[in-house]
Amino acid sequence: MNFQEAANFLFDLQRFPSRPETDATVALLSELGEPHERLDCVQIAGSNGKGSTARMVESILREAGLDVGLYTSPHLDDIRERITVNGRQLSERALGEFIETTQEYIVDCAAHGDAPTFFETVTALALWEFDRQNVDVAILEVGIGGEKDATSVVDPVASAVTSVALEHTDFLGEDVETIARDMAHVAPTDRPLVTGVEGDAFGAIQPIAGDTVRVVQHDDGVTNRESKKTVTVDYGGRVGIEGEVSIDGGNWDIDARLPLLGEHQARNAGVASALAQQIETVHETSVSEESVARGLRNAHWPGRFEIMRQDPLVVLDGAHNPGGAAVLAETLSEFSFDSLHLVFGAMADKPHQEMAAALDVADTVVTCEPDSDRAADNDALAQAFTETTDATVTTRTDVAGAVGDTLESAGDEDAVVVTGSLYTVGEARTLWSRTSVPKRADSVQTAASLLEDTHVTEPGVWRMQENAVHRLLKTRVQPRQAQSLKEELLSLGGECAVSGLTHHKEKRTVVLMGTMAQFQRLCDKLDDQPYGLSPLADEIRETLGIGTEPPTYPWEGDTAVMGILNATPDSFHDGGEYKAREDAIERAEEMVEAGVDIVDVGGESTRPGADPVDAETERQRVVPVIEALAESDVLVSVDTRKAGVARSALDAGADILNDVSGLEDPEMRLLAAEYDVPVVVMHSIDTPVVPERDIYYDDVVEDVIDELTERVLLAEKAGLDRPQIIIDPGLGFGKSAAESFELLDRLEEFAGLGCPVLVGHSHKSMFGHVDRDADERYEPTIAATTLAADRGADIVRVHDVDANVAAVDVVEAARNGTNEQ
Repeated sequence: MNFQEAANFLFDLQRFPSRPETDATVALLSELGEPHERLDCVQIAGSNGKGSTARMVESILREAGLDVGLYTSPHLDDIRERITVNGRQLSERALGEFIETTQEYIVDCAAHGDAPTFFETVTALALWEFDRQNVDVAILEVGIGGEKDATSVVDPVASAVTSVALEHTDFLGEDVETIARDMAHVAPTDRPLVTGVEGDAFGAIQPIAGDTVRVVQHDDGVTNRESKKTVTVDYGGRVGIEGEVSIDGGNWDIDARLPLLGEHQARNAGVASALAQQIETVHETSVSEESVARGLRNAHWPGRFEIMRQDPLVVLDGAHNPGGAAVLAETLSEFSFDSLHLVFGAMADKPHQEMAAALDVADTVVTCEPDSDRAADNDALAQAFTETTDATVTTRTDVAGAVGDTLESAGDEDAVVVTGSLYTVGEARTLWSRTSVPKRADSVQTAASLLEDTHVTEPGVWRMQENAVHRLLKTRVQPRQAQSLKEELLSLGGECAVSGLTHHKEKRTVVLMGTMAQFQRLCDKLDDQPYGLSPLADEIRETLGIGTEPPTYPWEGDTAVMGILNATPDSFHDGGEYKAREDAIERAEEMVEAGVDIVDVGGESTRPGADPVDAETERQRVVPVIEALAESDVLVSVDTRKAGVARSALDAGADILNDVSGLEDPEMRLLAAEYDVPVVVMHSIDTPVVPERDIYYDDVVEDVIDELTERVLLAEKAGLDRPQIIIDPGLGFGKSAAESFELLDRLEEFAGLGCPVLVGHSHKSMFGHVDRDADERYEPTIAATTLAADRGADIVRVHDVDANVAAVDVVEAARNGTNEQ
């Protein structure tokens, strides 16, 4: 079964209303062989903060070396986001296999009036996938309540209730005590329930849960503290775009920084650390204080007080109830700004006036409607703010248009906040996260393959494949945007293929097909149109190079050559040759003489099986070489995964950071922004490479682009511009030889990220695919350099500088012609 058919079948289950019971989930899991019985699960309930806490626990446990599955809801862009293993979202193939396995059973249940709901089925899908992937720990965010939620089919080894507020009263009860008692049923059988709940709600939890670990703020007045029964957290306030937190409990005394701001997130961090302590005993693994601190700092969670820009301050926050809105207002108080501009879209079943009252600090409000049948009318939302606040209130139908208008009117010293619902935030976030991928279709067969990968129906592929042999652009848009794009491009003589997904809430993948002239006219027609089409026009212009400004950085004009200088004893190709300072400097001078643009100095090997190097040893290897090169007429890059080494290198005169781990060190992006230097962000599953790990990609190019998108956003949110964020597809890092060649062949698709592209292929094992042994990879490297430059690489990273500079020169001459007469 293909992805399109599987996704449509799954979304069709949304016609069945939610219900407070677990019987249907138990029955479906029984049909699947009870995969949940083989999993160690962590269950996290709560009115607010459960998703953030789940993400923190996942990040901590991954830092401790465990394989971790994470199940959350809702999704912002793609249903597969809900289910990840070690940070990688569910594959399209896995979704197809699951529906193929369960379809007959689900249809039979429906025929008897007892079909599993959408959420019940997705919960079963998550547990099935986690079992298949053999994760060490599966972390489950509870949907609604606790006792009768679909996730409660598991017998958890650790559980938490983060907070309790009035919500879903038709399911859970009319007061917080009743809701708290329902949530308390997630408590594990033989371990304490971890909770950040206070007051009457905490009193209601205790009789149900029994033993508890309580997470409190340092000034909450809790007495008779027992180290294993109470975790105390202290929020130290905002430092830049992070928050400081101290956690004291059990055997830990941790100081950490969080990418998730606010005092409430400090409490969530305390809950996460207490859960990690319990998992430590279950798995008899070591979860060190360092793992907790680093895990918390890497726990990025889209749409939860997510800072997208700083001038003006732009924040996306999925606050969806009065409690969440109040916390948002409290967190905003940590910032200084002139005026607060609110973009607000909520679901119809929420208490809008109470949410508006919590956000009465806003100076202007634009109410809007996310593309959901549950969305509240924007006029009704406007009335709630008009009656409750002194803000100037206007309306706009679409989220993207509301955000665009607000950003245009805001000054650099203002703040813009998008909130009210994760649906609203998800649509707004597309303005930063969407990647429009240029495609090459030079034959009908290639065009047909592209359309099939977009999940176009079979008749659609047959009808449009011949029309697709020209300029193509693949992107992801709202359903009403897809309809408008199709109508406009067809009117210009172009074509537009739309994903066969039929559910009205889900974004559509589209392939736009036309000549450059047709794309230019399309952009002109989209300008000033509603539904977020005007910002999309700007994206199309930038991606296809229509009327764009000349490049800012030198490597954006022609392909630059980065020469590799390994000051190491064990690198795979030239390890030991340049470990002496004098030898390294002499080699660098040879590279400069040969015409290299950048010298990349590295002090740690990332070859498969390489032993890690401590920071001081790495520093001693690279800093003297960088100091010697600092005054030369060449850019100097430092190849390191450690922010401490990177800082020393920058102080010594380095111009570029080259991070093969893809910003695994949470300090690296902030360091690059602090020094205002370019940073290379590489896609890698493991660094160093773990040879035996089996990695699956639905489409290696598009999967790598998707996974790099979030890393690029992290660097951008730290303060870097996209021309400073150099992306590296990571040939050979978690990819087979065939996959590395496919990345090389389709390199121009990475232009959709709007970043310079670096290719590192020199002497790699991928050339074994063309029957070249380790000592026979000089010529294949030159050939690959030629192909990379022709496919649009901005930088090639190589060992043999002379020959590769010549290869690049030939490509540039062929592309540009000679200026000499």
